[in-house]
Amino acid sequence: MLHKQATDRMDVANRLFLRLYQASNLLHKTGTRAVSRYGATTQQWAVLGALSRPAHRTRGMTVKELVTFLMVSRQNLAAVLDRLEAAGLVARSRIAGDGRLRHICLTAKGAERWLAMQDSIRGYYADALAEFSTEEAVQLFRLLDRLRGSLARIDAQ
Repeated sequence: MLHKQATDRMDVANRLFLRLYQASNLLHKTGTRAVSRYGATTQQWAVLGALSRPAHRTRGMTVKELVTFLMVSRQNLAAVLDRLEAAGLVARSRIAGDGRLRHICLTAKGAERWLAMQDSIRGYYADALAEFSTEEAVQLFRLLDRLRGSLARIDAQ
């Protein structure tokens, strides 16, 4: 009986992680389509969104803070920041007293682009969550947050 439970749990785990992988791929594909008229990808959307949060609109964020918040590699983030900077949507500035650290801030153009994207983003969220009640969406958020925590603990080992 114990072996059957372990086998069943492994089967559920395999199916769950495959679904997460598939959902992630579809999120990138359909999310990029949702903001493509603004010349953005889901990765750029995530960076602009992180920088537009009230606590960071004025001060910006360091590269390290963005890496930690978005859970991406420095290399992947650097490429996204290069494209956003070339488009005039973000600016990098050195931090006084520590020339190694740079703050990344939205430019006025970046803030305008973020604002312009909001209707498309809201529509995308509405379409993606159309089959979920608010309670189910909150439950899914909480469950995914717990999984993220478990994966973060594994990453820290």
